[in-house]
Amino acid sequence: MFTMFSKDIGIDLGTANTLVFMRGKGIVMREPSVVAVDVRTDEVLAVGKQAKEMLGRTPGSIVAVRPLKDGVIADFDVTAAMLKYFIKKALKSNTLNRPRIVVCIPSGVTEVERRAVEDAARQAGSNNVDLIEEPMAAAIGAGLPVGEPTGCMVVDIGGGTSEVAVISLGDIVTSVSVRMAGDKFDEAIVSYVKKKYNLLIGERTAEEIKIRIGSAFPTEETINAFVEIKGRNLVDGLPKNVTIHADEVREALADSVMIVVDAIKDTLEKTPPELAADIIDRGIMLTGGGALLRGLDKLVSQETGIPVH
Repeated sequence: MFTMFSKDIGIDLGTANTLVFMRGKGIVMREPSVVAVDVRTDEVLAVGKQAKEMLGRTPGSIVAVRPLKDGVIADFDVTAAMLKYFIKKALKSNTLNRPRIVVCIPSGVTEVERRAVEDAARQAGSNNVDLIEEPMAAAIGAGLPVGEPTGCMVVDIGGGTSEVAVISLGDIVTSVSVRMAGDKFDEAIVSYVKKKYNLLIGERTAEEIKIRIGSAFPTEETINAFVEIKGRNLVDGLPKNVTIHADEVREALADSVMIVVDAIKDTLEKTPPELAADIIDRGIMLTGGGALLRGLDKLVSQETGIPVH
């Protein structure tokens, strides 16, 4: 895919995080897909980690935005600025030969959205831009035999979208993409805490809860786990502390997680019988940041009757 000596870059443009891979160096950057913009001048003030730290903490004149929403570009100009920043940071020096860039995109994107990604990468300084669908990239990265005439199933749970795909002979045979993933899991925790405790918490706090004690299936690790959270009491508007337990977080996430499980079932129903038999033998491959949710593999395995890796 890449030639020697050229500055070849692979970019996983995610709703939550963007990863940059460079030939011969591996992953050189992993930063949040967040940009801080000055509303008065439209000037980009910070990108990545710096901008994420500003989420929910900015004065009126500055907004911290996620230019990708549900796996697609919601704000083209800001995405282009973010891509430029990441590419320049990865290259460090202004190389004479422009890099070849391969960008991962969700499998459900429209032609217009594909063009928007290509244009943004070109604006960032590349003449040669290739797009690869995320499930295919995930399967190649996981070392699955994508080029062989056998069926592989990949479930890629990102920040904005969850992609379920069956791959055979180097192509996607059938796929389902749902806009239910890590970000929506965080939102589910926010609304659960709001409803149950009259407490308003931010998305960063919700993400922290999910990472520390979140689960999709009861696990030993989370049986008695709890975490103390701080937020704003909706009754009197004052700051308040609350202790939340792992089983409550699991309850908060249950509906959202089942949407992903249903997408897996839908894909299995649409899979040709020969390939379905291969999947039963090989199992389902879970990838992406959302796949790190404890017990998700056990839940998927229980619901489908197929082993999960």
